[in-house]
Amino acid sequence: MRIRTAGVIAVCAVALVGTAACGSNDSKDKASDTPSAAAASGELVIWADDKRSEALKPFAEKFGAENGVTVKVQAISKDQQTTFLTASQQGSGPDVMVGAHDWIGNLVQNGAIDPVQLSDEQKNGIAANAIKAITFNGQTYGVPYATENLGLIRNTELAPEAPATVEALVASGKKLKAEKKVSEILCLQVGQNGDAYHSYPFYSSAGGYLFGTNAAGDYDAKDLGVGKPESVEAFKKLGALGEKGDGALKRSITPENSIATFTGKKCAYLVSGPWAVTDVKKANLKYDISPVPGFEGGKEATPFLGVQTFYVAAKGKNKALAQEFVTNYVTTPELAVALYNAEPRPPALTAAFDQVKGADADLQKWADAGKNAVPLPAIPEMAAIWDPFGKAEAAVIGGADAEKTVTAAGKTISGSIK
Repeated sequence: MRIRTAGVIAVCAVALVGTAACGSNDSKDKASDTPSAAAASGELVIWADDKRSEALKPFAEKFGAENGVTVKVQAISKDQQTTFLTASQQGSGPDVMVGAHDWIGNLVQNGAIDPVQLSDEQKNGIAANAIKAITFNGQTYGVPYATENLGLIRNTELAPEAPATVEALVASGKKLKAEKKVSEILCLQVGQNGDAYHSYPFYSSAGGYLFGTNAAGDYDAKDLGVGKPESVEAFKKLGALGEKGDGALKRSITPENSIATFTGKKCAYLVSGPWAVTDVKKANLKYDISPVPGFEGGKEATPFLGVQTFYVAAKGKNKALAQEFVTNYVTTPELAVALYNAEPRPPALTAAFDQVKGADADLQKWADAGKNAVPLPAIPEMAAIWDPFGKAEAAVIGGADAEKTVTAAGKTISGSIK
């Protein structure tokens, strides 16, 4: 499950900038000046979450045997970015960290990760949008191995056809509810604190944006969209779908229950990502995947593209080996397929995607659902968005005035960025 509390964690993590970043360049330079001393430990430490840790272990052992070192793969279950940053500043972090690409701006600002040099051939073997996502200030940070984006998963016994618009989805859901076939129009996680990640396709279709882009296509933190007229109009549309409107968006649909409500056949439509499919299959539901629809007459709904990435820790004790593992091991189809088998998200490595797509019809459907996805902003300022945006979303869905609520959220975000 992708719960966008990761953004809130980033808010906490970014606070480390004030205390640690000032000295990060010096310590980074000293570490890079003495790779031989660092390599003397003969140990490579990799941190990943539970599922990826298990998948990585056999490859880590093989890499260790080939290079005459011990490789330890350690599972970090919670608060991964914060845990990594704190350990990094204390000198007790790993050599390689596996995590989401939208950490990059914060990690770079804290001096916690090093750039990774990929050959043109290696870059060409990885999905172009994944390479774009891990490029920051003109440099590539890490190696992407999987992508993810939201789509619309539907119970095909209840909803045989994919709705072309939000309005068609709501009409279908209302009809099913009137017929007592479901109890909810739509399962899209909101909760009491909102969820900017899951609401973004609707927000973007209604004309809202988070950050503008510069001439190079990079996010421009100075052009904040939240609080501008476009965002007010977008939030009005979210409000119309909310508890005092159509009732399609509800705070009672949370990160904890949205997938279970769908697999329990209480709603015909679920806005979620590849991580939801395992539970859907366990429930033996007949399902299909299509792009999240946009509003009639509005812009195309645009989900965020997330990229799972291997990072080289700037303060790791074995940086040369970490670079070797990340650039030349993570880019092999065998490892990418093993990670896919551990959790079926579309591989970023083209050869791995082609290898598994024949056995998994969902992969191409996720790719189609994310064909217009935009990389989740990896700039440090994104940390200021999650909490105010989410709370504004939840309030408006609950019936609060859109203009007042979004304007206030924009001021809060602007104040945090400045």
